Amino acid sequence: MIAPIPLRDIPQANIFRKGDVFVLFGELFGRGYANGLINEAKKAGMTLIGITVGRRDENNALRALTDEELAIAEENLGGPIINVPLMAGFDLDAPAGSPTPTDLLGDMTLKSWQEDKLDWAHIEKCRAVGVARFKDSVAQVMRQLDGMIPDGSNAFFAHTMAGGIPKVKVFLAIANRIYKGRGERFMSSKALLDSDLGKLILMNFDEVTANTFQHLIDGSAAIRARLERTGGQVRYSAYGYHGTEILINGQYQWQTYTSYTQGQAKMRLERVAEAAWQQGIKATVYNCPEIRTNS
Repeated sequence: MIAPIPLRDIPQANIFRKGDVFVLFGELFGRGYANGLINEAKKAGMTLIGITVGRRDENNALRALTDEELAIAEENLGGPIINVPLMAGFDLDAPAGSPTPTDLLGDMTLKSWQEDKLDWAHIEKCRAVGVARFKDSVAQVMRQLDGMIPDGSNAFFAHTMAGGIPKVKVFLAIANRIYKGRGERFMSSKALLDSDLGKLILMNFDEVTANTFQHLIDGSAAIRARLERTGGQVRYSAYGYHGTEILINGQYQWQTYTSYTQGQAKMRLERVAEAAWQQGIKATVYNCPEIRTNS
């Protein structure tokens, strides 16, 4: 990011009031950076609405929350949750009867992963299946949400989706060496990013961390148009939390952490916001250096 806008003070005024709607686009687990937003929304008297990423059954099929799970999630949020699974990423998606990317990674070992190759034509088919599934679910969520946000009210969509690491054993060992390794146990992040495993992870990071923000903005277009037509306003936020300001040749630039493999996806997230602003849509990515969460 070449032109970061530093917030030196927390703004004390905003447009939100009682009867406006706060939509958490990402499920709340434990305590994290979303809690601050939720607390402020409650303080303003806003109505809270959430979504769920769903759960996986014993066969890794995606499902909605059970009644018990839904009740717990709604109590945790403090508002209703639209029970349509919005699990981002494509690591467990595939055309019917074919292996998922996670299945393909299962054959990799600590000795072989740097040389192991993936079938990229098949990976792209899996990605297309995952993206179509997610966008279809967003459309379902928005149809329900449309009836929950009154004309003329303001709406705040808070995007909190991030991640995308496939659940494969070999990556845990690799990650320990790259992110925590010292001496003989250190491994350069370049080794990961140059491998097919690393390239797949970066693709999935893009889908989970960045492209979901675009799907949110696109999917809520009808709601946004209705609210603006009836006197309301819509805002979108997302979190970067990577890097810090660094003075380079007399100009502050935003530098992501070295070996922070989410960095590329976070930069894509920023570009989504920039493109939205060019279309008159107020979407902002907040980069919070050294933010601490339970994760």
